[in-house]
Amino acid sequence: MLSKGDEVSVLDEAVNGQVLSVNGEQVTIESTDGFVMTFNVNELIKVNDSSNLMDSIKSFNSGEIKKEKEIPKPRSFVKERREKREVGVPEFDLHIEKLVPNKRGMSNYDILTLQSETAKRHLDFAIRNRIPKIVFIHGVGEGVLKAELDFLFGRYENISFQDANYQKYGLGATEVYIKQNNK
Repeated sequence: MLSKGDEVSVLDEAVNGQVLSVNGEQVTIESTDGFVMTFNVNELIKVNDSSNLMDSIKSFNSGEIKKEKEIPKPRSFVKERREKREVGVPEFDLHIEKLVPNKRGMSNYDILTLQSETAKRHLDFAIRNRIPKIVFIHGVGEGVLKAELDFLFGRYENISFQDANYQKYGLGATEVYIKQNNK
């Protein structure tokens, strides 16, 4: 690693010099002050001269280092199958945080009423505009909102409903299919 004529610096000391000889693990240097000293090879570090340093910088490839530091994107192994008629299915989140900016001062009755009225308004809109399928996200919770939605959907003759895609929504969503009349 070190050879005669190399410029070196001593670790843990402010001494620089030039290698005079290498004998196994022992390296004899002449310091910049003119003193001859012997050090163990692991106490020295080779110092590049400025022209050699510029060569090192020019050969530096930042692209490779950026590539090494780049975090690989996680691969998704679950591929969701989409049917042709499922493209662009409207989803409505009925969580109270999505409906009002602040629920402070609202009772549980007020919250449930607002959620069910919102669902009814969206369902009526979908029926009027002949949208074949919509999804209501209600969450799991204690099941009060889901029971209220089931009651609401049961009052319509031209719709059917079921739990939404488990892979996408878990247990917290309901799909509503609107049967279209050809009038």
